Amino acid sequence: MLSRIIFVLVVFFLSACDKDNATIDYNTYESYFPLEFGTYVDYQVIEIQHDINSAVPSDTLSYLLRTVIGDTITDNQGRLSRKFIRKKRDSNTEPWVVSDVWTTLINQNRVEVVEENERKIWMVLPPLSSTVWDLNAQNIQDEIFCNYDGIHESLILNGIQYDSVVTVEQEDVLNLISFRRKYAQYANNIGLINWYYKDLNIFNFDTLNIQSGSEYMYKCIDFGIE
Repeated sequence: MLSRIIFVLVVFFLSACDKDNATIDYNTYESYFPLEFGTYVDYQVIEIQHDINSAVPSDTLSYLLRTVIGDTITDNQGRLSRKFIRKKRDSNTEPWVVSDVWTTLINQNRVEVVEENERKIWMVLPPLSSTVWDLNAQNIQDEIFCNYDGIHESLILNGIQYDSVVTVEQEDVLNLISFRRKYAQYANNIGLINWYYKDLNIFNFDTLNIQSGSEYMYKCIDFGIE
């Protein structure tokens, strides 16, 4: 009888372990960065370049951007990647014009994007509140440690309802001469829907007294398959 009880307990323990392990699937949330051919996201972009010594101290551009998942290629490490095509236009009546061709892949549990020959880790999957990673671990730029803030949250952005969104915090720094605030949001089955980037040189902790720097704001306005 004792041996039978021990056997039942062992089976129960192993079953519980299998159940727990089944919930930790590093491929489950790849849908936050879909790589199916033709998947696109359109953004309204505001870009501001600051320089108090320039004729235009704050030069603002507004345009439309489309990112599209393109053909499969082999990267310089012999891995299968996807083209990550960026297209721009000034208004809805103009044709899209290709501005950049980046590459992307999901390498084990890392979403990697090569931006202008610099490989960056946009996400680490699955999204967990305990996960911390260096955005620039694959390049020579300064370390930027990222973490998840909101996970699987609903969000309304530009009048679009998203059922499940994760927020990647990149930087939140304010000191005597610097103001850096950067974060990205990804929607399930869509990809990046919101990117907020401020990297400014300021005077005496005053975020409105900008000496130089850049701002980028991407907000999703449409998505689908080309």
